[in-house]
Amino acid sequence: MELTTIVFFALAVFVIWRLRSVLGTRTGTERPPSEIMRDRQAPAPANDSNVVRLDKSADAPVLGVPPEPVSPTERWHGITEPGTPLAAGLDAIATAEGGFDAKGFAEGAKSAYEMIVSAFAAGDRRVLKDLLSREVFEGFVGAIAEREKRGEKVDTTFVSIDKAEIVDAQLRGKVAQVTVRFLSKLITATRDKDGAVIDGAPDKIVDVTDVWTFSREAGTRDPNWKLVATESGQ
Repeated sequence: MELTTIVFFALAVFVIWRLRSVLGTRTGTERPPSEIMRDRQAPAPANDSNVVRLDKSADAPVLGVPPEPVSPTERWHGITEPGTPLAAGLDAIATAEGGFDAKGFAEGAKSAYEMIVSAFAAGDRRVLKDLLSREVFEGFVGAIAEREKRGEKVDTTFVSIDKAEIVDAQLRGKVAQVTVRFLSKLITATRDKDGAVIDGAPDKIVDVTDVWTFSREAGTRDPNWKLVATESGQ
């Protein structure tokens, strides 16, 4: 089944030094790009929109209709064990949001993660406006404006997104929240107006961990999710 689409807000991973306190964490593992860089294609949103498909199948789910019965031992296989708080949260969301698929959600989140980090680094306000909540968009715009005022430029290249793991899920009233921990490898460097590197390195790969929480009102026809919280992961 085709799952709901996803539109994300989030904080990018240490792509500007003034935001390092709230964006991602470096693990200290830094290697030359030639060691592990591999060919890859950046995911592109369909029809030039900021919509990230979470499933490749053809049939859209009927929102608000409970999913077909599945054995508790199989329902969230590969995500969590039966009887855990995470399983209970996913069960609640799946009941309120017919057709919700956790694995598809996590895969779609990878695409959104890369899209947001890249857009922030490029200062692409148009893309970010559709992906971020109003409050966070304003914060991003302020950071981008400060960077532009100083004449700085951020170069960010994704090497890989190694993992997108759902670590929490809750249904609060009608609001569904899903938290995903991302493990990725990036090459990022901030340059001043003269082109000198003032943060990061253009020839080093760094391991990054970020934790993002996505939210939407379950059972509505608006298919968009927005991230409502971010933190540095360990």
